[in-house]
Amino acid sequence: MADTINNVIISIQGCQWDQSDLPDPQDLVELITPGRLTRVSGGYLLTYQESELTGLEGTVTTLHVEGSRVTLSRMGEVCSHMIFEQGRRHLSYYEADDGPFTVGVSARRVKSALTDQGGSIEVDYQVEIDQSLSGCNALKVSVSALPS
Repeated sequence: MADTINNVIISIQGCQWDQSDLPDPQDLVELITPGRLTRVSGGYLLTYQESELTGLEGTVTTLHVEGSRVTLSRMGEVCSHMIFEQGRRHLSYYEADDGPFTVGVSARRVKSALTDQGGSIEVDYQVEIDQSLSGCNALKVSVSALPS
């Protein structure tokens, strides 16, 4: 049973880089957007609408946080489902303009600290396509309750 908390402000920072490089601040994408934080059995759902800035306009993203496991689901113009658990590799799907494909996702670090008032999520992970490392990614999400 879900217990809707409130509307929240979500600050998202995402960075992608090649394994041979260090992250470059120019590769950082930042988005501040309204969303909803919902308490569910065993965790939280964080839902927001993607924008043109992220290249995913027309897509709704949901992060399901259950302890140290974070599941990212996207529905709309882009569809994907990725599971992040530190030290584990998961096969996930991603549907793009040229069709669906499977990706391997290996989380090197997963940290979540959400409460009913907000909090943060951090995920550092590698993506492989066709069993070859495609890149490294970092995602930092901060959630704040809207002022009353």
